[in-house]
Amino acid sequence: RHGVSRGAARNAQTMCDNSPRRLMGRRSYHGKREYPPRNHGRGAIPCILAPSLPKPLSLGSHPATMQHSPLLEHQQAQGARVTETQAGTIVLAHTEVPTEYLAGKTSCSLIDASTSGAIRILGTEAPAFLHRLLANHVLPLKPGEGNPNLLLSSKGKVQARFDLFREEEGFRLDTPQGEAASLITTLDMYLFGEDVELQDLSADCAPLLLGGPRAQEIAEQVVGPLTHQVETRDWQGFALRISPAECAGDSGLRLDAGPKGCLPLWQALQSAGATPLGRVAENSLRVEALRPRWGVDINDEIYPAEARLDNEFNLDKGCYIGQEVAAKIDTYGGLNKQLFCLALDTDDPLPLGTRLTREMDGETRDLGLITTWAYSFQLDQAVALGYIKKRHQEVGTEFQVGETGATATLLKGVPLRAIQGIWGASQP
Repeated sequence: RHGVSRGAARNAQTMCDNSPRRLMGRRSYHGKREYPPRNHGRGAIPCILAPSLPKPLSLGSHPATMQHSPLLEHQQAQGARVTETQAGTIVLAHTEVPTEYLAGKTSCSLIDASTSGAIRILGTEAPAFLHRLLANHVLPLKPGEGNPNLLLSSKGKVQARFDLFREEEGFRLDTPQGEAASLITTLDMYLFGEDVELQDLSADCAPLLLGGPRAQEIAEQVVGPLTHQVETRDWQGFALRISPAECAGDSGLRLDAGPKGCLPLWQALQSAGATPLGRVAENSLRVEALRPRWGVDINDEIYPAEARLDNEFNLDKGCYIGQEVAAKIDTYGGLNKQLFCLALDTDDPLPLGTRLTREMDGETRDLGLITTWAYSFQLDQAVALGYIKKRHQEVGTEFQVGETGATATLLKGVPLRAIQGIWGASQP
């Protein structure tokens, strides 16, 4: 049941073009309408990509720094459909969204993450410094190993989210777009004369992500055999860094040949069989996997357990900032809300922050909000990620969706389809 309904195709048109025309024509691999339509209009996308949410029970505003991919000109020349946001230009789709989705699910997807950042941390006291700050393991890691990690506030909420790797001469933190500089500032606040040096490597980074069951096969066709360790090797005269990463809600690879090597690497991976993935298909895969995105589904007002980041913090590593709060939540179950996937009975895209309510005892109760809208090809209907207050988290619970007249039905708090598994979940 991977077909695309008339409503989904119509709303995908809205996402890529403000024209009132309704798409009825071009065929996708399903033999149905293309999703989204294949035209190159760059009209405004609806607020499914808005940068901020209303309060209360919101994610707040955490806009990323405006950046543009070094691949953007090439991608647009190849027919990519884009939209402008406060964080820069986002590619909605490279080809037909069902084709991109299917590649991410059954073959190999390729995501442009070239605007991401990185930090290097050096110094004899760097291991101890990071270990007492970060929520996941640091000291047990050997060179070439890493894990997804968090920096929490004293109240136990997520201040920063990144991937941490041990290197021969220190540590590397791979960060979301626009977050490296602010993370350096935050880490510097905890330094009191220790032998620790913080370096921003973002200008030298331009990573690409590979995901799907054929990701390793495609990568090895292009760059040679992989060692399952973080490594840097020569590739066509470029220093290529290879590391594990989360890709569209599942385990994947990060390949970084720097800004100058980004385009040849992108073209080589595509020629080997990787399918470029735009934000629309990426959201479909990510929402089905029940995985949040920093700055959209999660930011510094969220506890890690609320966003289901269980693989990114550890309660057994000893003391760290926010550990006491995280342990108390784990022991006493103190979560007021948690991230769930909801099925929608409308195909209309929904704004971030759309309220979820129920009529109870003669009054309307505000019980949650939507953070990401997507179309699930697994369920053949629109779905959303959203935070739901406790005592209203029973599967099948129905909510009114803002003022739309639509209904959202709570699904199980597990992925909607089988995934390979998020990297780092089995770290010590």
